[in-house]
Amino acid sequence: MKTLGRLVLLVLLLVLVFGITLYEQPLWVQRQDVHLGLFLHHVQSNYVMTPEGRVHYYEAEARIPGGGVPLVLVHGLGDRAESWAPMLERLKKAGFHVYAPDLLGYGRSPKPADSDYSISTQEKFVADFIQALGLQKTDVGGWSMGGGIALKLALDHPEMVDRVVVYDNVGIRFNLTYSPAELFHPQDGPGVQRLFSMMEPTAPSLPTFVRRDILRHMDENQWVVDRGVQSMLTYKDAVDGELSGIKEPLLIVWGDKDELIPLDVGQKMHAMVAGSELDVIQGCGHLEPATCPVQAAAATVAFLKAEPAPAGGERTLVRSK
Repeated sequence: MKTLGRLVLLVLLLVLVFGITLYEQPLWVQRQDVHLGLFLHHVQSNYVMTPEGRVHYYEAEARIPGGGVPLVLVHGLGDRAESWAPMLERLKKAGFHVYAPDLLGYGRSPKPADSDYSISTQEKFVADFIQALGLQKTDVGGWSMGGGIALKLALDHPEMVDRVVVYDNVGIRFNLTYSPAELFHPQDGPGVQRLFSMMEPTAPSLPTFVRRDILRHMDENQWVVDRGVQSMLTYKDAVDGELSGIKEPLLIVWGDKDELIPLDVGQKMHAMVAGSELDVIQGCGHLEPATCPVQAAAATVAFLKAEPAPAGGERTLVRSK
């Protein structure tokens, strides 16, 4: 009985420690859960040397002869490569060799104090990353700011890019109903909730302790985000006048509930690029690669694997329950 009692006490103690950790550091707990999932799916955490320094990235290689079709995924503003986790697992199973770097200033990649963290700077970073990996030509996917980077890469370095997929992306001018400088620099819990609600309007409110931890983590890298926002607000990297020059097959994926970058922006881009495809996922917001990965991954796989590449179509996809 003494042994059983000690075991019960140990279990209760572990539960208490976990509960305290979850309350004090919910993002750390969530990140460890993501890391464990990536490990169990044999997604590797790697580094490669580039002109910018030692760059961290995740690599998911399909277990097929040749290792699968190369695909580079580029995350968005204030984010990191882990956010691609739900997509990495599915794309790997579909036969792709996926590389997802932490952009300059984010995650475990370098954070130079003198960088402007603009789309042009990040485009060079991604081009250097692709060259450092020794990839001759690769498919490229970009989410939000990462989509703007992917589009610019396709325009400036078509020799590097095979096909392009963008998800709820920036890149062209549109009428803002909010101040990005304020939205992406929340000062308190309600500010964090406003940002989250803009990105995922169908999600429940964040608990107070989660908002507090998000704010603490954002403070650590806020200067990088602020510089990225300031650069984008100049529109110096906007590709409105160049977008029609994209020759690579292009798929535009959008959540119809996106309030941060509304669907009509994606529809406008679709109209600008002759032969582009547009897939709209019902019930999803700006975070659809993470919150609607089944549909986002399926749309990506269907487009990248089709021979010849689909051109000019529009589809509506229903979010899984």
